[in-house]
Amino acid sequence: MDITLTQSEQVLSQAKAKANEIGVPVNIAIMDTTGYLKTLQRMDDAFIGTIDVAIQKAKTAMLFRMNTEQVGEFLKPEAAAYGLENTNGGLVGFAGGMPIKQGGKIIGYIGVSGGAIPQDFSIATAGSIIE
Repeated sequence: MDITLTQSEQVLSQAKAKANEIGVPVNIAIMDTTGYLKTLQRMDDAFIGTIDVAIQKAKTAMLFRMNTEQVGEFLKPEAAAYGLENTNGGLVGFAGGMPIKQGGKIIGYIGVSGGAIPQDFSIATAGSIIE
């Protein structure tokens, strides 16, 4: 099942609430399970240059069905997967992208960018689970 618009709005609301709580304006990208953009929101004062990063984080999470920092483990030099980061239009190997789950099933993906990496992770996590 793919994420619905209503679910996407809920994810966005949860993520924005966390961003506002910690005082970090970010870009939030939400994709369906096939990698198509469902929702994109640039909060006031979020860096324009991080729009693409948010989208790429969601896309990377979708391509591997895992958090972007987990994908990053495969991108390290010691993993000997030379050039992997250049595939699929570019991969992101740091935190802020992850699956969105409902009832333990992946229904979409979220990518957040604009804060420090731990802040992006915290905001994405806030939006990643739908009850």
